[in-house]
Amino acid sequence: MNFGICLLNAIPLRKEPFHSAEMISQLLFGETFKILEANRSWLHVLLDEDNYSGWVSTNQIVYLDETEYAEISQEPSGYIEDLVTYLHKNDSMLPISLGAKLPLLRNRQMHVANQHFIYDGTLKTGFKPKSSIVATAHFYLQSPHLSGGKTPFGIDASGFTQMVYRINGYSLLREAYQQASQGEVLSFIEESEAGDVAFFDDEEGNIIHSGIILNNNHIIHCFGEVRIDRIDHSGIYNVATKKHTHNLRVIKQMFREVTN
Repeated sequence: MNFGICLLNAIPLRKEPFHSAEMISQLLFGETFKILEANRSWLHVLLDEDNYSGWVSTNQIVYLDETEYAEISQEPSGYIEDLVTYLHKNDSMLPISLGAKLPLLRNRQMHVANQHFIYDGTLKTGFKPKSSIVATAHFYLQSPHLSGGKTPFGIDASGFTQMVYRINGYSLLREAYQQASQGEVLSFIEESEAGDVAFFDDEEGNIIHSGIILNNNHIIHCFGEVRIDRIDHSGIYNVATKKHTHNLRVIKQMFREVTN
């Protein structure tokens, strides 16, 4: 099997192998993948972060040999926690954004696939408490909705919940309905805490939306943009329009916080 890595800020993962195909997700800097199938211009890949599959253009990725891929897979990586920062690459600067992953970073130096980078900033590593999840979520406020997006410059609802949790050390799947299969169900909204994840369904009962619970009956979610709205037993309530925009299906505790 062959392997690769994204060494650009963000590249599209497409549903089919052509540029006009739907973007179903993105690969951010530092994300690795297995190559399932290849043709002249496209690779069918399986992402290591969330086991999501799709097509990437061959001129936007870098190949990894098996040894380097194994080294990256076995060594924990940190995530960028600045909204936007940059890496030094030779005599230029490469901009990267919130949620980018820096594998094999040692003493501010990163050598990957025969490319050399220097990073002067800090990384978020390890498992963080729910308060950190809430703080990270606020970094994305007013990020525009982009179907398949995962960055502050364009993100969708499930990409938002996934990235906020990922930066804080926890792995969520890509789609809202997939994320809803994770974690522990909370029986009532009163049981929820800031940092828990709420899921919403359509008229057919399909889970189509997700958001992160805040204090005082509020939720942060991506609907047109990443925004804060009220939440009650029925769902998300938009104060400006005086209407519910999403029907609440379930709230889940994605991890149990350990207290001493």
